[in-house]
Amino acid sequence: MKRLWTPAWIARHVAMVVLVVGFLGLGWWQVSRATAGNAISWGYAVEWPIFAGFVVFVWWREVRHALRGPEAPAEREPTAAGTRAADAPTRPVVRRPVRVARVPAAAHGGEDADLAAYNRYLQWLNDNPGAKPGDYPG
Repeated sequence: MKRLWTPAWIARHVAMVVLVVGFLGLGWWQVSRATAGNAISWGYAVEWPIFAGFVVFVWWREVRHALRGPEAPAEREPTAAGTRAADAPTRPVVRRPVRVARVPAAAHGGEDADLAAYNRYLQWLNDNPGAKPGDYPG
């Protein structure tokens, strides 16, 4: 429990209390506005306590994580020969990315007929700048 009384944790506890009290106060303020006739305030009156609950949820999760502490490395299981498996890492290893050169695929037996027709169409559009695509004779 001493881990939760460091200056950083005291600041987190204070921030949690201030946020929860503030959010609940804003929710109460919206309830008073809603009862005075502002219908849209009913939505906000529900929303602010949800925010307060989220703050409590995050705070509780962080407290549990801090109390759990750093995980100790797990004992490796002995192999069939009676020695421990030294090659099996306990955590995934993050390595530097490797740059791979991309090689274009080799064309098989010449140019594709559809590609050649499309290139002729594009060339015609380039040669006739005022023409519409429907004017293409091909």
